[in-house]
Amino acid sequence: MKDVTLKIVGTHIYDNVEENQLELITEGKLYEHGDDIYLTYDESEFSGMEGCKTRLTLTGDVVSMTRQGSAVGIDTEIRFEKGKRYNGFYDTPYGTVEMEVLTNELINTVDAKRGGIVNIDYNISLKGLVEGRSRLNIEVKGNELQ
Repeated sequence: MKDVTLKIVGTHIYDNVEENQLELITEGKLYEHGDDIYLTYDESEFSGMEGCKTRLTLTGDVVSMTRQGSAVGIDTEIRFEKGKRYNGFYDTPYGTVEMEVLTNELINTVDAKRGGIVNIDYNISLKGLVEGRSRLNIEVKGNELQ
């Protein structure tokens, strides 16, 4: 397991205009198991999910994101794969809602020795609450990776 620094930028897009950008720089862990690379980090008060742990599983052109902890009522998992839809549930402060994610683009260059980037462009629908497009950009850096 290696210590890494993660720069995470989430951008919501409404009517083709970028709005509500959130940037978080945090410490995390990177480890490999088989063909998978795992990134884990603790959410902060700034992200609105303090007490929650996020794990990204990177397997080639597929990225799975799992959130667990006291900040979410149920564990949340989202699977990103270009051109594919994922249906699941998303926990909000107002309860759990059905979620549908369509991944438009996914770039994963993360290597356990060199770090890299994960860029995901996706449409998300939280039934009855919101529909929109988002981008998630994650940069993985660390002295141990050199």
